[in-house]
Amino acid sequence: MTVLVSNVSAQSDFVIRPNAYTAYKTQDAITIDGKPDELVWDSIEWSSDFIDIEGVKTPKYQTNVKIVWDDTYFYILAKIEEPHVWADITQHDAVIFHNNDFEVFIDPDGDTHNYYELEINALNTVWDLFITKPYRELNSPVLNDWHITGLKSAVHIDGTLNDASDTDKGWTLEMAIPWSVYKTSYYQDVVPRDTFWRVNFSRVNWDYELTDGVYSRKKDLKGAFLHEYNWVWSPQGVVNMHEPEKWGYVYFSSSQAGTETPFEIPKDEDIKWALYKMYSAQKAYFSKTNQWLTSIESIQSTPVILYGKTLYPTIENYSDGWIITLKSPFTNRLLSITEDGKFKIK
Repeated sequence: MTVLVSNVSAQSDFVIRPNAYTAYKTQDAITIDGKPDELVWDSIEWSSDFIDIEGVKTPKYQTNVKIVWDDTYFYILAKIEEPHVWADITQHDAVIFHNNDFEVFIDPDGDTHNYYELEINALNTVWDLFITKPYRELNSPVLNDWHITGLKSAVHIDGTLNDASDTDKGWTLEMAIPWSVYKTSYYQDVVPRDTFWRVNFSRVNWDYELTDGVYSRKKDLKGAFLHEYNWVWSPQGVVNMHEPEKWGYVYFSSSQAGTETPFEIPKDEDIKWALYKMYSAQKAYFSKTNQWLTSIESIQSTPVILYGKTLYPTIENYSDGWIITLKSPFTNRLLSITEDGKFKIK
């Protein structure tokens, strides 16, 4: 559940804490046909309802997901309420969000770099891409020719596609993403057993208009498309999905559903959020002056206190940027962030 909580540092404002979801391992075979007929889906709880991307408004149509996994696939089931199911994009790797769509964002190691995006519309047309850095950074190539080799996906429509004469209930999207696509070497084992990945889900929805019974995105009186709605599982606080540090936490449990203590976000993640607050202050200053702040005191005027522990960040400056490092009082690990927003743990 998403809640507005006071940041645990003494001087902070209210912030949105990311959602968390425990995905359990399944031994059952799942047929990817868009219909959640398997018993395993019945045993899994739906996620919380999607919220507007800024975390304030309640969407007019409901969206939920379920997640399970095995040693081969990451399974996702999305239930999408929609009284008018339509789509017209059929080309792979086209800009799918120009239709109503469902989107998956995955950052396996949580460093906010080298992450993955998948978009699918009601025609089951796929756009899959690899992003080296968030778009806010300079020199951040997007690899549009990256493909999820072995992806299985299917759509089931509860109603009729592209038929304006009736009212639909919506559509369900079922997919199986092979773990193998996240490998960086042949023998690497990337299956996230009893650990978490940073993940978010987004639904883009457009107001529509009809021309001779054909759906299209609605335009204003000047001929410009109306803005889309962005509804997400874990709110971003801003209209931008490409801030991976704000995505939710999916914990991949090897246990059976209901047999373990619910996953709790580690305290070191609070340190990560504190580091990104410093990073944001640095970016804001640089955008105004074309220079970086060079001391912790100028970046963070008051001490950061987490769970009664005072943090002592240090900064190392160099010709092209900087690195801020914090030693965790909870795990003794070194956590750091660089001027391009990359997060590291040692």
